Amino acid sequence: MKPSVHDASARQHSGEPSSDLGSNDGRKDRLRNPDLAELDGEIAGLVDRSTKELRRAWRTLHHTGPPLGLSRDLIIRGLADKLQQRAHGGPSRALQRRLQTLARELEKGARSFGPGVVLKTGASLVRQWRGHTHTVLVGEDGFEYDGQRYRSLTVIAERITGAHWSGPRFFGVNKRARAS
Repeated sequence: MKPSVHDASARQHSGEPSSDLGSNDGRKDRLRNPDLAELDGEIAGLVDRSTKELRRAWRTLHHTGPPLGLSRDLIIRGLADKLQQRAHGGPSRALQRRLQTLARELEKGARSFGPGVVLKTGASLVRQWRGHTHTVLVGEDGFEYDGQRYRSLTVIAERITGAHWSGPRFFGVNKRARAS
């Protein structure tokens, strides 16, 4: 008779499914004091799992099934990415916003993406308008103007001018047209 295996890494190497993939004792999407060797072992062990086990692990980590038609290789990469994010932290809000913007441009049919202007958190945008100086502080998840938070520079520009303006153009942060 075979002795029962209680060590998760031993289960992985023996071919048995690991029940602890994605479990975090009720904590949110962060692991406390992650053991990097254990994380590396867990990620390496993904290759040895069946597709059915990988899909089950995806549901555990992402709270939904993997997208239809996603290859086994991409499922493994998605799981590895999620495990690393839980251990080390995910992308910043600024990066998430930039990726969403790029995705929207791609959906509209953009063929290439210029780097655009990336505003750093803590930067101040200053604009003179009709004899008054207006200052906007760039935050992690939006902008602050006159003691209020806004998600868009355009809303701030409209509040200042009373007319619809492109916020980036109003504050001079849009890309300049290249001279031909």
